[in-house]
Amino acid sequence: MPGENLTRSEAQERRAIIDTTSYEVTLDLTTGPEVFRSRAVIRFTATEGASTFIDLIARTVHEITLNGQAIDPATAFADSRIALDSLAADNELVVDADCLYTNTGEGLHRFVDPVDGEVYLYSQFEVPDSRRVFAVFEQPDLKAAFQFTVTAPAQWQVVSNSPTPAPVAAGEGTATWTFEPTPRISSYITALVAGPYESTFSELTSSSGRVIPLGVYGRKSLWQHLDADYIFDKTREGFAYYEDKFGVPYPFAKYDQLFVPEFNAGAMENAGAVTFTETYVFRSKVTDAVKERRVVTILHELAHMWFGDLVTMKWWNDLWLNESFAEWASTIATAEATEWTAAWTTFNAMEKTWAYRQDQLPSTHPVVATINDLEDVQVNFDGITYAKGGSVLKQLAAWVGIEAFFAGVSAYFQKHAWGNTELSDLLVELEATSGRELDTWSKKWLETAGVNTLSPELKTDVDGHITRFAIVQTAPADYPTIRPHRLGVGFYDLDGGALVRTHHIEIDVDGDLTEVPELKGFAQPDLILLNDDDLAYAKIRLDERSLGTAIAHLGTISDPLARSLVWGAAWDQTRDAEASASDYIDLVLRNIGAETESTTVRTTLAQLQLTANSYVAPERREAARSKVADALWELAQGADAGSDSQLQFVTAFASAAALPTHWEQVRALRDGENTLSGLEIDADLSWALLVSLAAGGLVTAADIDAALAEDNTAKGGEFAAQAKAALPSVEAKRTAWSSLVDSADLPNTVIRSAALGLVHPAGVDALSAFIDPYFEMLLPVWNSRTYQIANYLITGLYPAALADVALRDATRAWLKEHEDASPALRRLVAENLAGVERALSVQERDAQ
Repeated sequence: MPGENLTRSEAQERRAIIDTTSYEVTLDLTTGPEVFRSRAVIRFTATEGASTFIDLIARTVHEITLNGQAIDPATAFADSRIALDSLAADNELVVDADCLYTNTGEGLHRFVDPVDGEVYLYSQFEVPDSRRVFAVFEQPDLKAAFQFTVTAPAQWQVVSNSPTPAPVAAGEGTATWTFEPTPRISSYITALVAGPYESTFSELTSSSGRVIPLGVYGRKSLWQHLDADYIFDKTREGFAYYEDKFGVPYPFAKYDQLFVPEFNAGAMENAGAVTFTETYVFRSKVTDAVKERRVVTILHELAHMWFGDLVTMKWWNDLWLNESFAEWASTIATAEATEWTAAWTTFNAMEKTWAYRQDQLPSTHPVVATINDLEDVQVNFDGITYAKGGSVLKQLAAWVGIEAFFAGVSAYFQKHAWGNTELSDLLVELEATSGRELDTWSKKWLETAGVNTLSPELKTDVDGHITRFAIVQTAPADYPTIRPHRLGVGFYDLDGGALVRTHHIEIDVDGDLTEVPELKGFAQPDLILLNDDDLAYAKIRLDERSLGTAIAHLGTISDPLARSLVWGAAWDQTRDAEASASDYIDLVLRNIGAETESTTVRTTLAQLQLTANSYVAPERREAARSKVADALWELAQGADAGSDSQLQFVTAFASAAALPTHWEQVRALRDGENTLSGLEIDADLSWALLVSLAAGGLVTAADIDAALAEDNTAKGGEFAAQAKAALPSVEAKRTAWSSLVDSADLPNTVIRSAALGLVHPAGVDALSAFIDPYFEMLLPVWNSRTYQIANYLITGLYPAALADVALRDATRAWLKEHEDASPALRRLVAENLAGVERALSVQERDAQ
């Protein structure tokens, strides 16, 4: 992606020269399917006589005028920048250009609904993509007021950050919407959504007494599936919770939530106009894990209205704080303000699993990452930024006390409203409200990388009573920091067939060894659980007796969060090659049927399949895959009719199918020859079963085309691409490969789905043929595609399912031969390599 980068030093130099006041952006969306007209008037102050640049990615620049003087675009516009020389103290810049619609989910994305041919547009600007729509100083600390004027087809709806005005007829079936200026905000949270969206409206009364209009929008062809009333209910619960805890009223004029097609992320916190993935529009039955995740996402974006939008980081090195705060806030709000009271269990099962994995990659980095340029930002939307950061904030809230934490956050919002901040600005307020010195805590937790491991160390007398209890803390050699932790220790004993907590203490742990005299004299319980209640961010180990209890009785632990912690401990020991992968499979299959938390089931089933496909010793793999598929089918048949677990076990079985007998069961289920009570083969489940059949070679491309003809929707198109790419022949996979790598025509979500199908584990035998093509495509793809698409291809097409020495050696060789490649590209490849290296290590342990 040459010519589109921006370094932090360049941004700092520009900020020292200029300060932005306002933008007037006029967009014409009636100029055809490829380009739209963009005219921006930017007013800013500057150091007189200085030179700088403004950002723009455009097909053609028609006019550049600075303070009334025309500038030749041919000489001033290059490499996504317009050079600006001889600035005045007060400046007015006019840039008129033709900008391109995208199909990548970046900038202004254009989608044509295959159901009815309607056109839908939406913007996605984080990190550096408002410059794809208008000329802009693309950095978060150059805030301004943004005023949008949009001409579009008259029958469309047009939504931006300010309330939607009444359109004015502009002739020939078009109209113009002139929005009021926004408050002073960063460019990346401005927004434009346009098209024939359906909508419904409600309102709430803020703690300030203002009435806040609420809107929910979605495509016509999906509108019947959009449960807007429920979304409004969760939004009201979130508003009430945040306004109470933050002590600051909602800062914007209205709050719209728009469900848009082919979205790259879960959602985006555009000020007052949040966009969401259509994954959260449920046209088919979904698991409770997905339903709960939607609520967390709704509250995550709402939290950003204060943390991120009202108060914004100066530069992207504090991206973690923006996202981590929203992740933490949305989880506590979900747990305390909605019916999803087990949200912290979900956080442990999903977010912390992600965080621990990311923190053990060679690319791990401190929570406060070094962000030298925009490419660094893009690859740092990762498990450290979101999940570890959120975990560390949970630890910080426990460290200072939850009341002091919220009081400090409130003071931070009030002091820095509409401004830009750094981490130190928040810590100052938390120190003031809590009385705790946080500089040392911050250095150890936020400025160093890696995850600690905590293990119990105990001695007992002849009667089984504890004579000594201590907690041992270790750190990996590459990241040796020993950190302070606030955590719980729980004792669990068998009682009537269930493991119940019989004792709990909360303590501070620091150093390599922490003695816990409070536990002397207690009888050794059946299970000792470090980090009980999951306050700390650390991997935990079980003592020998506890491990035996967990293996035999994990499913009987009464507390779902405690179960999740034990599941996590077993998984960590497996990934770290301290326990057998085959034993992990046995543990899961023995206990997963009793698990009641949907996200715990979802996460564990994914780990189970990774273990069977990549972690067991190669000579055991065929038997392990068959064993897992057989057991999942048995679990599906035994699950309660219509239950969440039934749906999860069926879909996991379809994904895990490894033998002709399995695929015959999949076929019979899809065709209705075999039925499970309470299980409806709806559109999405039918497709999931068809993808399985494709991976097993039981259907043809023509069969997939026929299924698409019956469900010619965007979602159907994604499933069809996945199914075709999953066909097991090398020829079919080469066809899919060519459509992804040799052409730039496919939209982002189809690319993601097709890549998923191409590397389906059932077709692993064909993947060796793609090792060389994979490495040959890396540089061309990196240099020619947008970051998001390059990322999908580089991570999605890596033949990780091979998990063998040949793939490891080829990856190492590429990295050695391309030491001068982009650091961001090398990071993606190195993370792929780390997965294979870990798999080989776990395979070696399993073979013992």
